[in-house]
Parts: sequence; structure tokens; C-alpha cells
Amino acid sequence: MSVNGKRVLHMDRNPYYGAESASITPLEDLYKRFKIPGSPPASMGRGRDWNVDLIPKFLMANGLMGLFEKRRFRKFLVYVANFDENDPRTFEGFDPKKTAMRDVYKKFDLGQDVIDFTGHALALYRTDDYLDQPCRETINRIKLYSESLARYGKSPYLYPLYGLGELPQGFARLSAIYGGTYMLNKPIEEIIVQNGKVVGVKSEGEIARCKQLICDPSYVQDRVEKVGQVIRVICILSHPIKNTSDANSCQIIIPQNQVSRKSDIYVCMISSAHNVAAQGKYIAIVSTTVETKEPEKEIRPALELLEPIEQKFVSISDLLVPKDLGTESQIFISRTYDATTHFETTCDDIKDIYKRMTGSEFDFEEMKRKKNDIYGED
Repeated sequence: MSVNGKRVLHMDRNPYYGAESASITPLEDLYKRFKIPGSPPASMGRGRDWNVDLIPKFLMANGLMGLFEKRRFRKFLVYVANFDENDPRTFEGFDPKKTAMRDVYKKFDLGQDVIDFTGHALALYRTDDYLDQPCRETINRIKLYSESLARYGKSPYLYPLYGLGELPQGFARLSAIYGGTYMLNKPIEEIIVQNGKVVGVKSEGEIARCKQLICDPSYVQDRVEKVGQVIRVICILSHPIKNTSDANSCQIIIPQNQVSRKSDIYVCMISSAHNVAAQGKYIAIVSTTVETKEPEKEIRPALELLEPIEQKFVSISDLLVPKDLGTESQIFISRTYDATTHFETTCDDIKDIYKRMTGSEFDFEEMKRKKNDIYGED
């Protein structure tokens, strides 16, 4: 919005960046937040060596896999790599807008385990509903994963050193370059609406006038509704996860139908290599959408992969969504973070808000052009 020439004021009631997705430091503060009695043991090192994400998310780097040895799957990946939705010669008899993804898998004779892996770990779907939908989106999702992997060779994901709290700080600095203002520790007393439209925000007796407002559900609880819950468990380990070749970071997705569930279980693991933990320590976070009255039992399959666990921090959060699109009130509300360990669904939400606010799709290339018009080529 700042790059687009809008005057942007960002107000946050918290004294830190990131709000619900903040990185907590030192470790003592994490113990206090989760009401864990006592202090962290000396074996966990210095408290200030820790930057623990409350809601970890990996970034897709840009979007082949040496570990895939089955010939049928290789043929499928070659087909995906060559696929170009603007070139019918690459369709190989499929109609991307009509052929169900289930039929594509069938043609390549892929087994159920491979289908589960492809749909949930590569295409990042949370359910199997996509199987009966046109294959174009799924194929493009797999291409994104493959291109991201090719960019760095070991993983398709990026993760900022010192935790995800670095991201909102970076956005704040970027916004400031284009004239935006960022205010932390600023209480929000009232969102002022006149004739059905937002006109300002009251804080500490003063009113900041505005024509549009973007906020998370916690600021407008009367305008959102609960659609479910997410359980997250932060686990501190003194060892890498078993059977991951001692990787210092990884993502594990347990497909829902392999554990008799409706939604996947996610595991995100990072370590001291990312400046988020003391030397020799690892942080693994398990998350899933709650389906029963005993959420901790639902994530048992994932916790078993992590044992032994030094310390656990358990939280259950409501999934909140806006009741309307915000086009009348000009109050645009984001969704709460879901159980996934990647930013794809969050990015979709942001792009949807942008379209509702401006009436047009977000264009990354256009943003680059505007930046260069203002400051010249890099």
C-alpha cells in the first residue's frame, strides 16, 4: 500500500513485532507466557539465545527430487516440469480445466502413498477434496515446489535467522522507506464507524482518521466468527528428529488419511543453526486442526516422532474468519493462522484482502516497477 502511494499508519497494541506470530525471547518469557512454573534448567543454555516462534511458517523459496526412484513417479514429475498451461502440446491428452487430478494420478499409475505425499507434502493441500477438482492448480502447485527446490538444492523453503519476528520488522522498515509509519505499544481504544464505514481509530484519546482499515480478528471480535480450533505444541529437544539424516531443520506432514483424520498433522523443526535456540538444541512445533474433545491425543502420532521431549508448551487457538468481505465498512479483516507450517494459505489471504481493497489482483512485477520508478534500478 505504501508503494502504491497510500498513506499508511500501522498501529500495534503489543510492544513487540509479529503479534500472534511473534518470536519470543528470552526463553524465560516463553515459560511465563505458558505459565510453566520455575525457570528453564541450566541445560537449556542462556535464555537470550532463544527466539521461539509461536506460529512457525516456512517460506517457499521460488516455488528434481533425487530421492524419488520409482519410474512411474519420475515420469509424472517430468510431465509436471514440462507442463505449460499456455501450450496445449504439453497437456498429453488432459484438459487442465476439466480433467480431475485423480485421473492424472491414475494415468501415471501412482500408488496411494505417492498420491498422499504429492498432494499433501508437495501441493500442500490440507484435505483430499482437490482430487476431484480440475488438475491445473495442483500441477502448478507441484511446479512451484519443484522450482523452489531447484533454487537452493536441499529444501524448497526459506526461514529467517532469529525467527519469524524478523519478517514484520523488515516490512516495517520497507514501509517506512515509502512513507509509512509504524507504532508499537499503541493501545486501540475504539474503531470509529460512521454511516456504516470506518472513519478512524481512537488511541490514547487521539483519533487517527482513515478511509480503509486492515486488522486481525482480535481487534474486531464482533465482526468475526469461529470456524474451528488449532492445537500447537512447542517442543524443546536435545536431538534432531529420527530418520531425518540429522537435519538441522525439516518439515514433516502426516497426511490425514494415514492417521484416520480429516486434516493433516504438521511438524516444523528448526535449531541453533537458525539462531533460534541454544547450541545443540532443537525446536519442533506440532500443529493440526482440532477434530475431537481431546486435542492432545490427536497429535500423538507426531509427538512420538520427537521423543524424548525436554519441555512442551501447549496452546489451543480459535480459528476466526471475517463475517463479511469488508467492502461496505472498508474494514478488512485477516483470518487467524491455520495449522499449516508454510505461508501459502496466509499469502492467499493477504492477496484476497488486497483485491477486496483495491479491486485488482496484486502484481509483484508492478510493485517492482513502481519501486524502480521512485528509487531507480538496483
